[in-house]
Amino acid sequence: MSEYSIKDKVAIVGVGETTYYKRGQASVSEFRLACEAIIKAADDAGIDVRDIDGISGYANDRNEASRLATALGLKQLGFAGMVWGGGGGGGSAAVGNAAAALVAGFAKYVVVFRALAQGQFGRFGQAPVSKDISGPGAYTAPYGLYVPAQWVALRTRRFMHQYNINTEPLAAVAMADYYHAQFNPRAVMYGHPLTREQYDKSRWIVEPFHLYDCCMENDGSAALILTTADRARDSRKKPAYVMAAAQGSDYRQGATIENAFDYSSSNFKTLAPRLFEMAGITAKNVDCAQIYEHFSGAVMVSLAEHGFCKPEEVMDFVTFENITAPHGKLPVNTSGGNIAECYMHGLELVAEAVRQVRGESTCQVPDCKISLVASGPMVTPVSDLIVHSI
Repeated sequence: MSEYSIKDKVAIVGVGETTYYKRGQASVSEFRLACEAIIKAADDAGIDVRDIDGISGYANDRNEASRLATALGLKQLGFAGMVWGGGGGGGSAAVGNAAAALVAGFAKYVVVFRALAQGQFGRFGQAPVSKDISGPGAYTAPYGLYVPAQWVALRTRRFMHQYNINTEPLAAVAMADYYHAQFNPRAVMYGHPLTREQYDKSRWIVEPFHLYDCCMENDGSAALILTTADRARDSRKKPAYVMAAAQGSDYRQGATIENAFDYSSSNFKTLAPRLFEMAGITAKNVDCAQIYEHFSGAVMVSLAEHGFCKPEEVMDFVTFENITAPHGKLPVNTSGGNIAECYMHGLELVAEAVRQVRGESTCQVPDCKISLVASGPMVTPVSDLIVHSI
């Protein structure tokens, strides 16, 4: 491990979330949702919200840092960072950037946040309407390739073909998400259990994805407060220490027009080794994982690329029994994930990782010490995070 590592120098000390709404049901603005989540995170950390002096975002969030600082009454803004790209791949990276800023001394308390109101702005799952198309879209849109469900479906199909995988692992992910959500009152799908018959009979969205293989469209906000390890000792709740963070992209994964060098990759092949090297552990040491699932197929690829199983072992490893809490080999998305808790562009997965190591999850993994987050598979850039208790 490099002497410049952020390992255990920073901790997440506060978690805040608004109510999560179905798309279009939030009664206040997206900006107000962001402020609400940040205030709740500060309260969870036991600090005055005005003591926050750093803001870290991702996915080109519309809620600009200086405006948030003004609305929240921050005394000063010492750090403002944004991860490039509009996808969920920046969720863990925004935490990593916040950690780096704290270790560098740019700020004392940094908030990582994501606010999303798909009912007030454009829907991610809907094709844009335009008279003219230029750039990469000119090579795909005329042929009907418009939306993320299609892009991820193509890559998932390729992976399934390469390793002789059927749709059982996809069903396992969706069923596990809905199962975990039934214990989580925050989840949009709380009180709406999913049976295997319902899953099988649901309409196709893009093969191999049924309706329940796809993430939701939601309004809401989530926020996390990070500070240095010495300040974390005085926090209101048990700190979740940042064990490792990694971000980036594999070779040519940013190539446009469906021309990625490794087409079926989830884009974690170079990140995962860096992540585990910084943490000083292997995949075997991880107690639970929060794996971004805009679509269920990306989970099985991500698990393989992080070393939890080999691609040839996906059929045996990614089963409902293995990925559900409390007794699965590797409980995955224990709050319900993007599919059944909410789609807050994956930041709710980081919040759940913190709850697991605090011992506060609604689907608590026994004696959970180490939780991994994988953000935004099959987009670029992607990012990883490991938090643990000390």
